[in-house]
This record gives sequence, structure tokens and C-alpha cells, in this order.
Amino acid sequence: MTPSTERPTTERLSTEARLDAELRALYGEARGPELHARLRSLMATWQPRLPAGARPAGRRRFSSGDSVLITYADQLRAPGEAPLRTLAGFCQEHLSGLVSAVHLLPFYPSSSDDGFSVMDYRAVDPAHGSWEDVAALGQRFELMFDAVVNHASAQGSWCRAFLAGERRYADFFRTATDDEDLSQVFRPRTSPLLTTFPSARGPLRLWTTFSADQVDLDLRNPAVLAEIVDVLLEYVAHGASLLRLDAIAFLWKRAGTTCLHLPETHGVIRVLRLILDEVAPHVALITETNVPHRENVSYFGDGHGEAQLVYNFALPPLVLHTLRTGRASELSSWAAGLELPSREVTFFNFLASHDGIGVTPVRDLLPAADVAALAAQVRAHGGEVSARSLPDGTESPYELNASFWDALNDPRASEPLDRQVARFSLAQAILLALRGVPALYFHSLVGSRGWPEGVARTGHKRTINREKLERGPLEQELSDPASRRAQVFSRLARLLRARASSSAFDPVGEQTVPALGDGVFALLRRAADGGPSALLLHEVSGAPHDVRLPELLDALGLPARGPAPRCFDLLDGGRPLDLAQPLGLSPYDVRWLVTAPPPRSVATDG
Repeated sequence: MTPSTERPTTERLSTEARLDAELRALYGEARGPELHARLRSLMATWQPRLPAGARPAGRRRFSSGDSVLITYADQLRAPGEAPLRTLAGFCQEHLSGLVSAVHLLPFYPSSSDDGFSVMDYRAVDPAHGSWEDVAALGQRFELMFDAVVNHASAQGSWCRAFLAGERRYADFFRTATDDEDLSQVFRPRTSPLLTTFPSARGPLRLWTTFSADQVDLDLRNPAVLAEIVDVLLEYVAHGASLLRLDAIAFLWKRAGTTCLHLPETHGVIRVLRLILDEVAPHVALITETNVPHRENVSYFGDGHGEAQLVYNFALPPLVLHTLRTGRASELSSWAAGLELPSREVTFFNFLASHDGIGVTPVRDLLPAADVAALAAQVRAHGGEVSARSLPDGTESPYELNASFWDALNDPRASEPLDRQVARFSLAQAILLALRGVPALYFHSLVGSRGWPEGVARTGHKRTINREKLERGPLEQELSDPASRRAQVFSRLARLLRARASSSAFDPVGEQTVPALGDGVFALLRRAADGGPSALLLHEVSGAPHDVRLPELLDALGLPARGPAPRCFDLLDGGRPLDLAQPLGLSPYDVRWLVTAPPPRSVATDG
């Protein structure tokens, strides 16, 4: 029987009925109920094992205090110490009160791709530490784990058992047949879609969307979904409250299609959400989909049944474009259209990560010439550009490989350090200002340059932004006020504290984009439930800029007649401003103005 791909209209039914309907739609009238019973057994097994106090009533809600650090488990090293312990010590000393959560990139045993070719989903790589070390980090910060469920390592236990013909792992991986039409499959890489492997049944051609060492799982097999659910519930038991669904857009494969965003993929996400909402409602799903913006936001679903957070992939190239051109029009136009389908969901905003800066998400937002100009700038600044294969056999730029510092700042230019720091900090301020939950990559937080030596060593372009650091030398630089790292960290720390201090930065709150001239990216923010407003000004042209009183008052929704109302500069110690005078912005200036005095602690930090 061919399963139906139409989503059941069951919003008013019980969780039990909705889960049953979703599974029948995915797997048919016979296999769907069988899988339902199996998943119910898993839920009953894992629920009592959740950490004490980890099951608050109601669904997950986000606040202005939410922010995420993206980092490798072995990002920092110290002699004689497990990297996870080194990272925990650094975070507790330097990041307490600045970030609320730590996204640990895959820390499982892996055979390649810096952790994303998972060999054992249930273990911590001994080279990084142990589950006890992960738990120690989780005592101070929320934890975000990767769910690498599109593929598994060709050298891992699952794939070895599959190739050996073990019955439990039969049909665990996606095998290609001679009669399948794969001509339309979307390719995120230039490597072959299929790789031939020897097996107990003879040679098998397996799907390898991302590399020959990453073999695609076959979600048409209900046992695969059951295994994934079991793994995710184990992650929750180990303290994860945020689960990142890696490369989820490629999850379900059907010949004759692009195999991207298929209805069954959304159905799987709804199944995971139903399970977690019942067993662990404090856990949020985050979809990682490096695709055009309109496709990306489809993973919100109706705002109630799919991902609570989606990666805002258009933001990094748009910010880079804005600061390359000194023009805020495209960024402002895009930001004005950032709508949310409900208060249960919001954007996961970021500028840099372990991957490059994807350009596919802005192909419907920027002209091809502007995308080419971004690639040219990154190359001129010492970075790399990765490509993907097109159906006609040609290649197209897919992502820009550079640290975000280098993408913005030309290392060969004789430009004062303070101007470079201002430009870089401005970019991060835009990230923190937008509606959503912000995430900062470790290398951005400490102002890292690119690592071309790493690319020469590994042969992989993404390595340029994946350098591992020694904790001692890093902290020495951070203690030197004149250093690039110290200046960047200091500015970002101030921005993070200021953001957390005001409910105006509510991740699901109101957001409008006032028109204050093309040299200023402006946002007006307010909590969904009311409260003080914030007018957030970002000078993007690199030149002095004046904002006049009528423009400010109109943006803040304040009366233009009578005594000038008061507002306060959140980044300048809460200093009251005289709106009777034009507000002067220096090059790459950031001014966050609020209509209520900030807390004393922020004024002191400022």
C-alpha cells in the first residue's frame, strides 16, 4: 500500500489521535498503528528518566534572556584536561549571564566532517570527554544537541550491520534501483549522489547526499523513525532542551522529485513534535534548512505542530551585503516581512557557524550580480567559495567559507582596528536586535580570523572557520584591552547584557522597520504582551549620520508636540536623551533607545 502524503486535519483531536493519523499518513493503515504502539512504548520507557524538574507544565516559551553559543565540544584545549571540561570552565568563567544555552556541535564518535558523520549516536567521543562532562556544562547552561538524522557514517555500527545483512538493520539506508528517476534531485554538493558499497547481498548503490562517508537513512522504514525517536529521547534524558534537526529538508527521498521539503519530511517533524510535546514539552525543535527564505519558514508549519525555531539562513548574506554596499534597503525590506504564524515559534538568528555563509537563501532576495560580488569579496579577503551541482551539469556558488570577521574586514587593508571592530560589532548588533533567539558562533564571540592553514591540512574549505584554540593563550588575549579579541568580546558582552535587560527584545514580540534613510538599519521592537518600546539604530554606511527628532518620535509612536518625551540609551549606561536635538550616529554606530529606564545593573555595565 502506498502511504498518503496528505496531512490529516486533526488539530482538535487528542495527541493520541493526531499521532495515529500522522503515522497512518506516513506508513499506511497496517504499518502506521504498529509503529504507533512501538513509539508509545518508547515514550513510556523514557519519560521517567528525564532529569528531575525538567518537565514544566505547558510548552516552551522564549524570552529576551535567551541566547545561544555555538561551539565544538573540543573548541578549547588545555593540557591534561578533557576538552568538554575546558569548555565548561571557560563558559562558566566568561559567559555566565551572557548566553543562556550552549549548542554543542556533534560530540559523538564520528568518522569525518568534524562530527557530522556519526558512528555512534549514543556515546560521547572519548577524545572530548564523557556524558558526565556534558552534564556538568548543563548545570549552568541549557544544552542544544545535534540530531543528525538524514545520514549516518558509512563506518558506523548501523551501516556496518546493514551491509552485513543483519535483519534488524534491513532497509535502514536508502538504496537506489535502476528504474528510479533521480535527475531532479537537489544537490547541495558537487560529489556524486550515489556511492557503491560491497554488501552481503552484493554491490549496493546507496544515497550519499553529502559525502561518500555519510550514507542516507531510509525513513520509509518505520524502524528507522523508531530508532531516531529513541535516540532523541535519550538526548533529552541527558539534558538537551533544544534539538537541532540537521539537514532535515533532505530527510525523505522520492524518485522523480527534488527530494527536498517533501510532505513526508514535514510529517516526520510533526510526529517528533507530538511526542516531545507530550513527554518533554520544555524541549524545542530547531530545523536547519539552508534554502531560500520562503521554503525555510515552511518548517514553522501552522505555528503549532512543527519546529519552534527555524534557522534564519537569509540573515548572514544579507548583513554581509548591507555592509559591503553601505545600503540597508534590502535588509530592511526583508526584515519588514518577517512574520510569525504564532507566538509559539520564532527565528533562530545567526551570522556565523561551523559551516559557511550560505548564498542559496538569498537567491530570491538579491540579484545574481550582488551574490557574485559577495563571493568576490570573500575571495579577496582570503576566503573560499564552495559550489553545488546543478541538474544541467554546471556548478553554482553554494556557500562562502570565511570567518565572519574576515568576510567583513579586508586583512590587507590599512584600516584602523577600531573601525574594523565597530563594523564587526555592528553586524552582531543587528543579529541581536532582530525578533528571534540569537546564536553566536564561538569564533565570532572572540573575533577570530580565518584559518587557511587548516584548509591546507584537511583539504576542506569549511575548515577555515573551525580552528581549535588553546584556552591559556586565548584568555591572555582577552585580558589585553588593546587586542582585537578583547575589544570584540567586550562589545558583544555589552550588547548581550543590554538585550537581556529589556522585554522589548521579546523573541516573539512586535517588530516593525521604520524608514530612517538608507544608511541606517532601524528596528522598532516591543514585547508581544506590551511594555516599553525600543528603537534600535544601526549605522551601516560607514559615514556619520544624523537622525532628526520628527523621525525618532514617529518611529517610537510618541507625540511630536509638547515637551520632548524622554528615552534612554541602553548602550550608554541608560543615559537619558534629549530628543529635541538630532541624534548623531558615528560610522558603524549602534544606538539602542528604550522608552523606560534600563535596570541599574545595565546602566552600571554600560
